[in-house]
Amino acid sequence: MYSYKYFMKTAYIFPGQGSQFPGMAKELYPAHKELMEKANDILGFRITDVMFGEDEEALKATRVTQPAIFIHSTILAMSQAEAPDMVAGHSLGEFSALVAASAMSFEDGLRLVAIRAQAMQKCCEKVPGAMAAIIKLPDEVIEKICEGIPGVVPANFNSPGQVVISGDEDGIEQACVKFKEAGAKRALKLAVSGAFHSPLMEPAREELAGAIEATPIGTPRCPIYQNVSALPTTDPVVIKENLLKQLTGPVRWTQTVRNMLEDGAGRFVELGPGTVLQGLVKRIADPDAGIVIEGIS
Repeated sequence: MYSYKYFMKTAYIFPGQGSQFPGMAKELYPAHKELMEKANDILGFRITDVMFGEDEEALKATRVTQPAIFIHSTILAMSQAEAPDMVAGHSLGEFSALVAASAMSFEDGLRLVAIRAQAMQKCCEKVPGAMAAIIKLPDEVIEKICEGIPGVVPANFNSPGQVVISGDEDGIEQACVKFKEAGAKRALKLAVSGAFHSPLMEPAREELAGAIEATPIGTPRCPIYQNVSALPTTDPVVIKENLLKQLTGPVRWTQTVRNMLEDGAGRFVELGPGTVLQGLVKRIADPDAGIVIEGIS
């Protein structure tokens, strides 16, 4: 149970890769044509054609998916009259959160996301990896088992009883067997192209490092709760460090939401495609606390 002292703070939360869908953001184009066309120019291809189209496979490519979700999410955030009291994003969503908090421009954020997406895609092609969802096991049990399997790490602490692990193919296969033996309800390999949020992403982290260092990031107008620490910060130096650590470190979403709740969040608004984060917040928050959870897509 949490001592929710205040229920007036609004938290904006932003989804990550996997929330895309054909036709995404199409209805936003008439009102935001200039910004979307600027995004096409920055990326060097017409991403809006892929976003608005019906080719689901083309949209799944990492170099397309990540900028597409970023564009969708940030335009929605820019359209809101209300300023958030705190922000957070799941993996890729952290970049959207920084733009929403006025720490980074849309243009700079999109350039970084494009570099990140391309670096991750190249890394996946060169260094094969896998991920798996582990259902209904305590976090500490999952961490303990991962410690005994070289190359396998917890990647996403999504909600109590839902953790994603990441690593090389053989390690993930071994881990799934061990998790089932330990009593997991499910240990299911995911249809992803690589080992995100694991040490296998080190080449991508190195490629992104220079771009992040060269990008102006200012003091956000509200705290951002970052993935690797789950803690709030307004320090641009810390923000840059954590953005880089995120590529090879875990997304601590469960603890992030708990910390936001402890700091007074009474309303969570998911901005972007899909409803995944709304579901996770519902599983993390005390159902009797009266927390408002909604989405704008």
